Amino acid sequence: MSRKIKLIWDFRGPAAAKTAEHHEIHLKEYIAIEKLPLNITGFKIVNDMHATAFMVVTDENMIPVRDALKPHRGEVFEE
Repeated sequence: MSRKIKLIWDFRGPAAAKTAEHHEIHLKEYIAIEKLPLNITGFKIVNDMHATAFMVVTDENMIPVRDALKPHRGEVFEE
């Protein structure tokens, strides 16, 4: 089985939590439109001024998704 890669977007400032939560909606829409094999998304509030949104893709889909959506960083996804 191929690796799963977690693509992460960072949001900072007083509206970071709401922005990350809203960004997850768009990630879910992208997954549906592109018919990606994984449907794993989420957002995490790090602190009052930092939040992240993420989606998990397969190794094979990582480069096209990365180029289209421009995440800030990525890491190997551990379940």
